Amino acid sequence: MSTSSSLPPTQSPAEPHLLDNAVWAALTGPHARFAERVGRAARYPLDVCPFTALADPADPGAWDDLAELVGPDTVTPVTGVRAVPDGWEIVERGQGVQLVDTGLRAEPAPEAVRLGLDDIPEILDLVALTKPGPFLPRTVELGVYLGIRHRGRLIAMAGERVHPPGWTEISAVCTHPAHRGQGLATRLVRAVAAGIRERGEIPFLHALAGNTTAIRLYESIGFTLRRRTNFVLVRTPGRHPAPTP
Repeated sequence: MSTSSSLPPTQSPAEPHLLDNAVWAALTGPHARFAERVGRAARYPLDVCPFTALADPADPGAWDDLAELVGPDTVTPVTGVRAVPDGWEIVERGQGVQLVDTGLRAEPAPEAVRLGLDDIPEILDLVALTKPGPFLPRTVELGVYLGIRHRGRLIAMAGERVHPPGWTEISAVCTHPAHRGQGLATRLVRAVAAGIRERGEIPFLHALAGNTTAIRLYESIGFTLRRRTNFVLVRTPGRHPAPTP
């Protein structure tokens, strides 16, 4: 099994793949209805998903558009970025991995139920306890979220997040600590993947590079590491920069 020390190196941008800029591909594709956009920068509504994206992180004009979109002196997460223009600040940076379905056995989970807006309080409680990643009050609108209950209480969940053309990310995979070791997360991942496959799309997901437990689990059920990912929290300049010609 792979660990964080044996992950593949970052791919060369010479032949960009749709998943190399998945958030931009989603916001200009299947998730365009959510997009808040200024030129070459886009983001999800702040109560849906925290992600922002640039059409090309190497384009200074895209950074100007992002500054206009989010406002001055504002911290926002951006993926696929290694350096920022003058006047910007990197507040935090991290590494993750991107995994794609190459052999997952996708199948429904009869015990799983569809989660919706009425379930948000329970979902947010489970997310706060297990910390699977960002989850906001309207995140469930991004796709199908499934949960498993025990005696009426939500104990596990997984669902769909970023949706580039032909691909759907599986996210928010989590299980209450008192119910781990029963394969609930695996069953939910398989069930969410079954719905994605029915649409003729391919599941993919992300994990922190240091989360070797999750990486091993995903590899064991049929996901393959595709590449490392970089994510940063950046702070916009204190005032809007002059537009780049």
